[in-house]
Amino acid sequence: MSTPNFDVIVVGAGVAGLAAASALSKDGAKVLMLERKPFVGGRAYSYMHPALDEEIDCQHVLLGCCTNLLGLLQQAGAADSIRWYDKLTFLEPGKKKPTTLQPGILPAPLHTSFDFLRAPMLSLADKAAIARGLLEFMRGYPQDDSESFATWLKRTHQTPGAIRHLWEPVIVGALNDSFENCSTKYAGQVFHESFLKSAEGGRLGIPTLPLSQLYSYVAEHTVRLGAELRMSQSVTALERAENSWTVKTAEGDFIADNVVLALPFQQLQTLLPQAAYDFSAIRNAPITTIHLWFDREITDLDHAVLLDTGIQWIFNKSRIRRWPQERGSYVELVISASFAQLHQTREHIMAEALRELALFFPQVLEAKLVKSGILKEARATFSVTPGIDAHRPSQTTAYPGLFLAGDWTQTGWPSTMEGAVRSGLLAAGAAAGKRFLLPDLPPSGLMRLLER
Repeated sequence: MSTPNFDVIVVGAGVAGLAAASALSKDGAKVLMLERKPFVGGRAYSYMHPALDEEIDCQHVLLGCCTNLLGLLQQAGAADSIRWYDKLTFLEPGKKKPTTLQPGILPAPLHTSFDFLRAPMLSLADKAAIARGLLEFMRGYPQDDSESFATWLKRTHQTPGAIRHLWEPVIVGALNDSFENCSTKYAGQVFHESFLKSAEGGRLGIPTLPLSQLYSYVAEHTVRLGAELRMSQSVTALERAENSWTVKTAEGDFIADNVVLALPFQQLQTLLPQAAYDFSAIRNAPITTIHLWFDREITDLDHAVLLDTGIQWIFNKSRIRRWPQERGSYVELVISASFAQLHQTREHIMAEALRELALFFPQVLEAKLVKSGILKEARATFSVTPGIDAHRPSQTTAYPGLFLAGDWTQTGWPSTMEGAVRSGLLAAGAAAGKRFLLPDLPPSGLMRLLER
């Protein structure tokens, strides 16, 4: 039996691999995707919890500035599975009046200024400090990533209230690590793209489907374009011979002119020579999610930022997914940078989460908790530590016909689904000698004059 030949083999059907395979297949290449798991999505996955009889995931969100991720979902016919929100709600423990930020009539970057000036969660000194800080990101953000955000906060004289009630929930939630382990470059990018550049860029998109279901649309679309997808196929070795690559699996060998390795950086060590890359400087950061099913609604909010507690976000998933009332109330709590929770027991995490949740929603004390679960993702993201760019490899390699994809490669973005898609399109473009990357969202309003 002859060995199957392909133009490109994409190893890994996570977000990066799906983006690469989709672009190359649409371009006419004969593509094979190999995925070691029985589901697609990589770290953006969902699974059926056997004890809960529910499909759960670690909540991922996207923003309006995620042009390449949106393009991928639109091509696959999955864009309608994202619910969009223009309003962001911040809640303080024990206080009834929330802070809401949403676009008003003024042009960017002033589109949320009315709500910002009225924000009860911030004092006048806090607002002055935040305004002073945002001026640094008005025209862009640093291209050098050597400064930590902790240093930036001190340098710009941010107040404790500004740090606790804006910088911390946004940056820890977006970059998933402490200020010391986040560079000012990527913190500035978050605020520039989502708070300043345009109202559209800051829109919050939440999937209405479990993540593996969402990305199965992309996988099915890629197969319709002509790609072949083989699940539960672990790649054991790569061999280069003349002008092609042999990809070895437990079930057989495959040959291709080009290979895209769309894998977590830890897995590359088993396929590439150890001297090829040093990933010791890349650090993983965890996310812990608490899944709660109540017999009644505890809030009519779809989502909110929770301040001054260990929980950063609440997502009211039964409302986001528009479940019928008889199906019950399902909420998910997100703890970003959850290094401490990795070593805590389920009982401790659950008790603390319910205690904190009741500070915001007293209805928790009256509602019956029907069932609950905890999902710890130890490798949810990588940390954009100061100086990390020097250790993020390009999508091209020293080996002819071998390319890398993954949010941890050089994408210009932090560890996000958008970054993963960009990496896949950059790797596909390098293999095909074309550009597949979509343009960034343009600035609007006054930002068209201010942005450098």
